[in-house]
Amino acid sequence: MAYKIAVVGATGAVGREILKILAERNFPVSEAFALASPRSTGQSVSFGEKTVLKIRNLETFDFTGLDLALFSPGAAVSAIHAPRAAAQGCIVIDNTSQFRMDHDVPLVVPEVNPQALKRFRKRGIIANPNCSTIQMVVALKPLHDLARIRRVVVSTYQSVSGAGKEGMDELFNQTKGSFVNDLPTVEQFTKPIAFNVIPHIDKFMEDGATKEEWKMSVETRKILDPDIQVIATCVRVPVFVGHAEAVHVEFENPITVAEARAALGKAPGVNLFDKREDAGYITPLDAAGEDEVFISRLRKDPTVPHGLAFWCVSDNLRKGAALNAVQIAEELHRQGLLVRATA
Repeated sequence: MAYKIAVVGATGAVGREILKILAERNFPVSEAFALASPRSTGQSVSFGEKTVLKIRNLETFDFTGLDLALFSPGAAVSAIHAPRAAAQGCIVIDNTSQFRMDHDVPLVVPEVNPQALKRFRKRGIIANPNCSTIQMVVALKPLHDLARIRRVVVSTYQSVSGAGKEGMDELFNQTKGSFVNDLPTVEQFTKPIAFNVIPHIDKFMEDGATKEEWKMSVETRKILDPDIQVIATCVRVPVFVGHAEAVHVEFENPITVAEARAALGKAPGVNLFDKREDAGYITPLDAAGEDEVFISRLRKDPTVPHGLAFWCVSDNLRKGAALNAVQIAEELHRQGLLVRATA
């Protein structure tokens, strides 16, 4: 069976990546629509090697008759148009933060909690988690199944593509300017990002954490286990694509490095690359364009009774956004859930 689909926010980095991945993975599409804001109407985007789609106006688009819409237009836009699409009988996979903590909206990483998809009918919407959360829970899932996780301490090293094209442009312009003695223009970040690291992603909250750090905590509990405690420090680094994380995990039960290595080695979506030698680990540059979550530097954490530490890297535009959304669509298809609701 093939489906009528729409990609919303099709001119953005994630929207273009969704179209690319749908074509690469041969998702069964009978007809595709590319949607964006009125100012983008009439532009063209590629869907595979041979198909070009004309951008249509999201604000006036009728979702009646469509099976699936993959949204990535920004939270404020999704708040208006995702429920409208769902009300017209179209199943929505939303890549923004708008619905992630909605009790009636499943938050899904297919390698971790595909069973949660069965709950999407109440709202007709499925939420894609935050990029930094996705790669971490893919790594944590096999370990949690093995020894049950009690606490996670994570420090992230997040690329500027997490802030969109504007963030990437700012890094490029500041880097170029540094060689011709131009003072850096700061617009997308709070301080210069070129040759710097910034311990600040999203807004500050009353307890001193940023919203990005809060997201990692609450989303991990919603996806994996409500009893897991998570503290995160999220840092923006001068890398174009690819998020890295230093993860320290405390378990309720004993777990050895050998047991963890065996579990990670056969876990879906995980690539264990840990040679304990020069260059025997994965960096964001290595992970760019790849689908998997890479684990390196796996070792015992001797500071807690049952602890492990590891390095986790993934392409945030692919697995951290577009690929995970497409995998949700594939899982809906596999489970026989990709059936239109009655509008």
